[in-house]
Amino acid sequence: MLEFLLCSLVTVLPDYLLRRFLQGKRWGHEITFFTMWYELRWGISACLILTVALITMIFYYHPSTVHASPFFRTVTILPENGGRVDEVFARNGQRVDAGQPLFSIQDSVQFAAVEIARGKVVEAEAAFSVARSQLDASDGLVEQAEGSLNLSRTELKRVMDLERINPDIVPRAERERLQNRVDTLEGALDATRANREAVRAQVETVLPSRLASAREELERAEAELGKTVVYAGVTGELRQFLLQPGDYVNPILRPAGLLIPLAGHESGRQRVQAGFNQLAAQVIKPGTLAEISCLSKPFTVIPMVVVELQPVIAAGQMRPTDLLVDAQDRARPGTITVIMEPLYESGLEGVVPGTKCIANAYTYNHDLIANGDLGFGRKTYLHMVDAVGIVHAVILRIQTLMLPVKLLVFSGH
Repeated sequence: MLEFLLCSLVTVLPDYLLRRFLQGKRWGHEITFFTMWYELRWGISACLILTVALITMIFYYHPSTVHASPFFRTVTILPENGGRVDEVFARNGQRVDAGQPLFSIQDSVQFAAVEIARGKVVEAEAAFSVARSQLDASDGLVEQAEGSLNLSRTELKRVMDLERINPDIVPRAERERLQNRVDTLEGALDATRANREAVRAQVETVLPSRLASAREELERAEAELGKTVVYAGVTGELRQFLLQPGDYVNPILRPAGLLIPLAGHESGRQRVQAGFNQLAAQVIKPGTLAEISCLSKPFTVIPMVVVELQPVIAAGQMRPTDLLVDAQDRARPGTITVIMEPLYESGLEGVVPGTKCIANAYTYNHDLIANGDLGFGRKTYLHMVDAVGIVHAVILRIQTLMLPVKLLVFSGH
């Protein structure tokens, strides 16, 4: 309507003045409701054409959307393992810090697993002590076997020396007995040394591995026991956190509640996300100026600036399933997701995260015109593009003024 009124000032009004003062046709006589189209046909036709052209130019170069909101992030509170709630440490609506315990799950099974693992560690450590004692005993047996073998070898050598001097002085059976004794003691020494090496292998290889495995099992059991207490991952406020002791929670089917972060861009207090028509993809760029008006802060227009554009359109996303994707199933064309920040500090102060907003983006060609590389026609056209942006700005302010009235009076809410 505003565009039509502006266009009528340069089309219908001059046509009427021409008919009135040059042709002498008066309203209510020659010009009536029934003859108006014939008498003012040139002005009305030009007004309609100019209005359509102006609306197209405004909405293309200065796009708008009613799908804008400062989206905020929520963190689902989930235990790593399912179970029944044993104790609740926080309440709904409470502000919690990162790392603060929220609730615990019954831990009898995990506690028993920790005790079993701890017993295995103690058993492995005790086996170390026993193995070291056995190693000491093996060392003593080896020394004893070496001493007996040395004694028998000395005695055998003495007998052989006597036999060399006088072959008949030592009976042959005696020499053979001593030789057999030396061979037996050598075998016993080899067996004792082998037994010592086996015990040493137990002490140096087997038992350390067993102890390390027992300690890892204890750490794993303690980690599982630690999972029975659920902590806050970020600083935020608890919402829909209505747990009671005895409730069952599950990481897939039964979350415990939501945690709303209190800081950062994702919390809805620093950025606004808007979905513009796909035709605006060639117009909106990072640095484009914009304005928004939100329900939670009525009668206020907030200057914004575009900082980021999502490089893809959400309507085109797909993931592997057992069905082939058919393009005709995507009925909605999707929008260009634009991320905006306040042009001035604390611009979103008072705006509730998640509120409904309307947004305008404005094409600004002053820098391009100032370069001086454009022709006269191009400069004139870009000046027109920048100038008609005021129409959309006025429309946004009219919507801002009428929005509370529209919602409270005409909608009945």
